[in-house]
Amino acid sequence: MMQPLSFLSPKTTVRESPIHGRGLFAATRIELGEVVAVKGGRIINGYVLRGLRPRLGSAEVQIADDLFICPATEEERDSSMIFSNHSCDPNIGLRGQILFVAMRGIAAGEELTHDWAMTDDDESFIACHCRAKNCRGTITGKDWQRPELQERYRGYFSSYLADKMRA
Repeated sequence: MMQPLSFLSPKTTVRESPIHGRGLFAATRIELGEVVAVKGGRIINGYVLRGLRPRLGSAEVQIADDLFICPATEEERDSSMIFSNHSCDPNIGLRGQILFVAMRGIAAGEELTHDWAMTDDDESFIACHCRAKNCRGTITGKDWQRPELQERYRGYFSSYLADKMRA
């Protein structure tokens, strides 16, 4: 068995998600600021990522303009995943580049989600299925540029995107 590339808090569990596929859920109460996951993997550029996407799907976190942390093989995929689905009403955000923390107290049984606006800067455009009351309906790789999201998620964007906002 492959050693995990990512860390998932022992207070979490992975199971089927009503949002999409498998999701990360709180097994017990998680407090504000508590670390729930650390994304691991290999550092690759966009060219390599585009070649991997057809086989691995979306499994990366962007860490610089042309750098991503993600699995490099199908065998690494599950051990690199943090299983955090997108939500337009997230309960976890980022501290730094790869550390996912609780944005509020989270009750046992809640699915742990982040808004992909906190991590993504690309040309993607997909339908959202998060079912949140404030669902945007569509997720784009440029949502981080929306002023209302910058305000709502202040302090929880990846440092890569936070630096772009300050530029």
